[in-house]
Amino acid sequence: MSSIRVLVVDDSALMRKLIPQMIEHDPALHVVGTAMDGEFALKKIPELRPDVVTLDMEMPRMDGMETLKQIVRHHPALPVVVVSAHTTEGASQTFKALSLGALDFIAKPHDALSGNMDAIGQDLINKLKAAAMRRVVQPVRPMFGGARAARKQRVERTAAARVLAIGASTGGPNAVEYVLSQLPENFPAAILIVQHMPVGFTDMFARRLDEACAIDVKEAVAGDLMVAGRALICPGDRHMKVRRMPLGNVVVLNDDERVNGHRPSVDVLFGSVAEEFGPFALGLLMTGMGEDGADGLGRIKKAGGFTVAQDEESSVVYGMPRVATERGYATRVMGLAEMPQYLISYFSESLKVVTEQV
Repeated sequence: MSSIRVLVVDDSALMRKLIPQMIEHDPALHVVGTAMDGEFALKKIPELRPDVVTLDMEMPRMDGMETLKQIVRHHPALPVVVVSAHTTEGASQTFKALSLGALDFIAKPHDALSGNMDAIGQDLINKLKAAAMRRVVQPVRPMFGGARAARKQRVERTAAARVLAIGASTGGPNAVEYVLSQLPENFPAAILIVQHMPVGFTDMFARRLDEACAIDVKEAVAGDLMVAGRALICPGDRHMKVRRMPLGNVVVLNDDERVNGHRPSVDVLFGSVAEEFGPFALGLLMTGMGEDGADGLGRIKKAGGFTVAQDEESSVVYGMPRVATERGYATRVMGLAEMPQYLISYFSESLKVVTEQV
């Protein structure tokens, strides 16, 4: 198998040295060139024919955002992994880049300019490999557009008898945004989400979703109540579990060891949801590399809950849902476009059953 060809684009001479050194620790990857800004990168792409590009956002002449737009326009099959500053502005730029077509991102450590990049080395390697294997999927657009978020009104939230647990990784930010943006403000279940993402980015992700959705979305805080029509995003570098309490169901955060190499881990959330909610839970495993969440989806199914895996055609990286499907843990496999209406119908019917039983 030929090695994966990588073009590194960064205005820092130090980063153009350190990033290739990290990448070439893996024999499956080969850095075919570097570029100090977007203009040089666009000239080198036809010459070097990379399989994937790492792209810094802050560069002179042509910055990363404009470079990304040009790559998407002229080289739509070429995946881009953004190398982001670990700042609020960096997070904002990163999510804009993901919405424009970047596949994934890696956050530079705060002391990156001192050469301390080892902490992100394996993560970068994994994401470059996933990028090289990614599927080019047709983007799915929300039915309601931006006008819906502008009409958003805060409503009083009530305790939820049912829970929707979602796990996602590579390709997940856009996929999760699409699904949540289609849910009505009175969605009858509590929503819990683990998206593989570093600390400092999950709060910005939650804010972005809250602006785009009729439901409420926030980064989870330990002790948050699980209420209908609100989604809680697990913070970066924490695990999230659930606990049923007499005065209301709550989320619990902890700093336990990584699971499947991840913190947050989808398996941790799904396993806890299975234990606490069983038949009153629906687990949804979406696009992403690896197998985190597959066994947890199996635990939800075994506990009597309903399980859904995203299909191959709509997954940017068909890893996590593929493993779950192959192990027989997915009750249903469906495309991204089908999910919102299916979830609305499923939980509406579930609510009718609960009401009738009462």
